[in-house]
Amino acid sequence: METKPKKNKRFAIVLGVLVIAGATFGITKYIHGQHHEETDDAQVEGDISPIIPKVPGYIDRLLVDDNVVVKKGDTLVVLDDRDLALRVLQAQAALDNAQANLAAVKAGLTTSTENVLTAKSNLEASESSISIAEVRARRAEQDFKRYQELIKSNSITLQQYEQAEADRDAALKQLEVSKRQREALSRETSSRRAQSTVSGRNIALAETVVKEREADLEFAKLQLSYAYILAPTDGVISRKSVQPGQLVQAGQSIFALVTAKQKWVIANFKETQLEKMKPGQVVEIAVDAFPHESFQGKVESLSPATGARFALLPADNASGNFVKVVQRVPVKIVLTDAPEKASLLRAGMNVIVDVHLD
Repeated sequence: METKPKKNKRFAIVLGVLVIAGATFGITKYIHGQHHEETDDAQVEGDISPIIPKVPGYIDRLLVDDNVVVKKGDTLVVLDDRDLALRVLQAQAALDNAQANLAAVKAGLTTSTENVLTAKSNLEASESSISIAEVRARRAEQDFKRYQELIKSNSITLQQYEQAEADRDAALKQLEVSKRQREALSRETSSRRAQSTVSGRNIALAETVVKEREADLEFAKLQLSYAYILAPTDGVISRKSVQPGQLVQAGQSIFALVTAKQKWVIANFKETQLEKMKPGQVVEIAVDAFPHESFQGKVESLSPATGARFALLPADNASGNFVKVVQRVPVKIVLTDAPEKASLLRAGMNVIVDVHLD
């Protein structure tokens, strides 16, 4: 008589538990996937400002080192400024010379103006003299004509007649002299006015030169101020690549300043994950460096182009064989945690982000 093999009840129980656990896990993941989007292709970002001198020179003093915290306005580097200080002195001397020349030209204009006024006054006096001389000449002429009639009738003596004739000739001579004086004074007045006009133009030219020298002086002072390299913002010094006595060129990066104001996350989501994603959604951030810490953030914006479009050599699908590759779109996520907690993060750290789509 055959005996039936006994069923292993323990195996059935374990199998049932595994099936239930797998189903629960799958359903949980499915439900979670309907309301969340995750990616581990994400890094912490921050502003990194290169410290660049604006003028060439030798480093006189280097006041910072790597990983030193600095405040906005702190002096980081001092360049040898002796040649720049000499340029300021030269510009100041040129300005003083231009101002002295302007004062001299203005003094000349004052003298020229006074001469014009004097000449004008003399001309007016000459005009008055001519008027008086004309009156006298006219009266003398009339008297002479009367005396001509009277001499015919022997009503006056010959001496009186000759005296009237002499008075007429003298009045006419005086009138002629006054007119010549007026012509001379008129020419002198015109000359003085021309000189005054030239002096006015010279003043305008001298004022322009003064403005140019003032601009040169301000530029020299500005160049001198560039010998002191200041921190543009709060942050931490990094990648120092210079030493005291080294010659640096304008535009050369001497070290970097990692700003401490704000940190954010750039998460590269697949294009298939963006259907329900929009700015303002809550984000949970897990940082690899702090596995026991939880950070909060929100979606601020989505990039207008995929990351491949900003590559040094973007892919050209119109050439060669085409292989479809899922593209990734950078999404900017700002931290909403307290600044003290966000200060733990460093630019470049890897993170995992979970965006709540609802």
